[in-house]
Amino acid sequence: MAATSQLVRDHEGRPPFVVGLRDLDAGAVGIAGGKAANLGELMGADLPVPDGFCVTTEAYLELTAVADLTEVLADLAGVAADDRDRAVALAGRARDRILSVAVPAPVADAIASAYRALGDTAVVAVRSSATAEDLPFASFAGQQDTFLGIAGTAAVLDAVRRCMASLWTDRAVVYRVRNGVDHAVTRLAVVVQRMVDAAVAGVMFTVNPVTGRRGETVVDAGPGLGEAVVSGAVNPDHFVLDSRTGAVLERRLGDKRLVVRTRAEGGTEAVPLPASDAPCVSDDQLRALVRLGDRVQQHFGRPQDTEWAIDGAGGLWLTQARPVTTLFPIPDGDPAEDGCRVYFCFSLAQGLTRPLTPMGLSAIRVIGSSVARLYGRPPVDPVAGPPGVRDAAGRLFFDITPILRSTAGRAVFPRVLDVMEARSATVLRALFDDPRLSVVHSSWWPVVRRLAWVAARFGVPLQVAQAVARPAAARRRLARLGERLRERPVPPASAAPADRLDHVVGLLGDAVVQVVPRVMPPAAAGFAMLGLAGRLLGPDLRPGELATVLRGLPHNVTTEMDLELWSLATRVRADRDAAAAVRRESAGELTRAHRTGALPPVLQHGLAGFLERYGHRAVAEIDVGVPRWGEDPAPVLGVLATYLRLEDPDRAPDRVFARGAGEAEAMVAALTERARRRGRLRGRAVGLALDRARQLAGIRELPKSLIVVVLARVRQQVLGIGADLAAAGGLVWAEDVFFLDLGEVAAGLEGRDLRDVVAGRRADHDRELRRRHVPRVLLSDGTEPEALVGVAPAADGALAGTPASAGVVTGPARVVLDPGTAHLVPGEVLVAPSTDPGWTPLFLTAGALVMEMGGANSHGAVVAREYGIPAVVGVPDATSRFTTGQQLTVDGTRGLVTAAVEEGGR
Repeated sequence: MAATSQLVRDHEGRPPFVVGLRDLDAGAVGIAGGKAANLGELMGADLPVPDGFCVTTEAYLELTAVADLTEVLADLAGVAADDRDRAVALAGRARDRILSVAVPAPVADAIASAYRALGDTAVVAVRSSATAEDLPFASFAGQQDTFLGIAGTAAVLDAVRRCMASLWTDRAVVYRVRNGVDHAVTRLAVVVQRMVDAAVAGVMFTVNPVTGRRGETVVDAGPGLGEAVVSGAVNPDHFVLDSRTGAVLERRLGDKRLVVRTRAEGGTEAVPLPASDAPCVSDDQLRALVRLGDRVQQHFGRPQDTEWAIDGAGGLWLTQARPVTTLFPIPDGDPAEDGCRVYFCFSLAQGLTRPLTPMGLSAIRVIGSSVARLYGRPPVDPVAGPPGVRDAAGRLFFDITPILRSTAGRAVFPRVLDVMEARSATVLRALFDDPRLSVVHSSWWPVVRRLAWVAARFGVPLQVAQAVARPAAARRRLARLGERLRERPVPPASAAPADRLDHVVGLLGDAVVQVVPRVMPPAAAGFAMLGLAGRLLGPDLRPGELATVLRGLPHNVTTEMDLELWSLATRVRADRDAAAAVRRESAGELTRAHRTGALPPVLQHGLAGFLERYGHRAVAEIDVGVPRWGEDPAPVLGVLATYLRLEDPDRAPDRVFARGAGEAEAMVAALTERARRRGRLRGRAVGLALDRARQLAGIRELPKSLIVVVLARVRQQVLGIGADLAAAGGLVWAEDVFFLDLGEVAAGLEGRDLRDVVAGRRADHDRELRRRHVPRVLLSDGTEPEALVGVAPAADGALAGTPASAGVVTGPARVVLDPGTAHLVPGEVLVAPSTDPGWTPLFLTAGALVMEMGGANSHGAVVAREYGIPAVVGVPDATSRFTTGQQLTVDGTRGLVTAAVEEGGR
């Protein structure tokens, strides 16, 4: 911050209107904006940057004070994130006000003086430099204007004013509105920089922006000014280079038919040039660019997006540098010594695109320790978790490198993903040929031995046999397990916080061990019997018939929950006061009334009964930092309001579910009869297998439900500890405890002040909530393998995914990123990034389901099948490719989603 402080002192407490670029550094963002501050940093590092000056934000404030934007700012404060038309109208008012006034005399004099120092006829670039920081999900690059080839004082003043007005372009204002950036504190500085008489110019990324691979430099180059490359006005030469050696890894020459040249009177013009097969830059120049990029990256400590130019004498210049904001960070830890590592995103596999809280991550690390202990590899520190559990950007990753480097792992793990997250399986199989991931463990024996030991310890073969023989008894046994988990003693209110913390660690350490080995065998037996029936039927089985058997499955805790909520909706609909309240009030208002007992009795008591059974559940429920429905029933009340909008009795979810169950039973009968024709014994075997599949497969949703019961109990204990820390002054609020990990909580109980830690974590979490792209698989060099695999195009322009629930439906899309605020009109096609059980109440009124994540046996697929709605999962980028209201045809049998093309569209 040295530069900023010095400037303030030199100007008697007020920042100057103009500052030389050489006088700026990274601490000057507040008065110079990010672009100018970065240029000052580069000059301070003795990097080749053209000379120039910065018109500061103080000058912007002087100009806008004359223009008077007070009314516009007040109006913008009330604009909703999705109200683009209102934002655009206000943006136009702000621009008009700025462009209608002259640059104030003191500012104009300072600019004129600085410009004369460059030369009375100097040709300069005038570029916007905003103070808003780049966000982790997008960059502010290109939001404001740039003017090239400006000459003369009057032209420079006009360009500066237009740059300042460009803070209020339609795209800039809409961007800030959508991303929650405060217009009142966003200001603009302007860089005025001597133009390079470029023979060739372009952009350079010190990381591969497509694959995310660190260690690669990507250069696009074209003749003349770099603006042609940046704006897309020219098809440039494209190079990918090794950042260590400068070796060219990929070379693709563009036709370079168009460049942008400077006009003598100022401004620019497009000039067509003949196509050229020769590259714009030599290999020596490319190596020089790589070295320059490495210096820039080393200085800033992170990958950079730079613009550069080479003048007629061969001199290499930097004209801009900014961080690459689109990269997903590499999971924590330094795997460099271990070579290439492969990280699988467990968050996405569990239906989460949002970040977990630090406490949520910490809790799963302890659970991971219990799994490792179960497998015979206990970690040194159970709270820190096993070394294979990593996180990045608040998302949980598993290091699956050992799995991919073993014969058994390659055979089993992708097959599991085929039914859970099929796209990830495709991505992982594409890595099998990578020499860095060659098989080093070819024997199956260690894996078989450990699995056999676990199976013997928990009597898995006996559990499977008992479940097949007596499925009702197996379900009763699991019900008793659930009761024991719910009735597990908790520390008394008088217990010391440290004792409660020990209890939390113990609960987490037992959660998976208590649940999974006892619940999964019966569920697995159900799916195994379904597979057995398929084998016995052989060629007599037609596509989609086994999926029909799984419709309307009984004994599924998730569908039972959804149908109970629908039952409450029917009672509310029948009660005039309750129905009026749900239709009239917002979910937040209804929640507040529920807490005071002020809801109409039918709704008050019905909601209380539902929450007593299912209050432990929530969207993103694997994160202990997320409030449960019992704490905040607003999402449940929002779904109730959606249910009341369903007027067609034939589409009532209970009827739809019953029809699905009837279709399943009819299919069981038909398949049994079909098999009997090939032999009575075969018919009996198929009938028994399909019956057991229906009686046991619904248990598949129970393990997660029971683990969430444990997590809800953990959450209550952690909240109590948070209250103690807040009372002692270590936190501001009890809920702040969820932005710490368990180790930090222990430190807080010993007296550490954690308020600053929480503030930083909350800010990081809030930013990460807006990140849209999370990689399924990530390599330790930053590569996202999915970018290399690509997506095979389907016929007729359809997007292909994994068929998850048979049937074909056409209806309007409803893109939903947050189910807590979703308003799904009955019959709409629900398009979501992924889902967990907290989403499934929306399925009851959806016409079909499309998900970016998942496989044929993921949560969303299972529930969609049971409700009989067509579903396609694993559709890449579905939430960005489709828009709300767009007509979609969802073919759940073939796994295709087709968007209708409007007349006159492309």
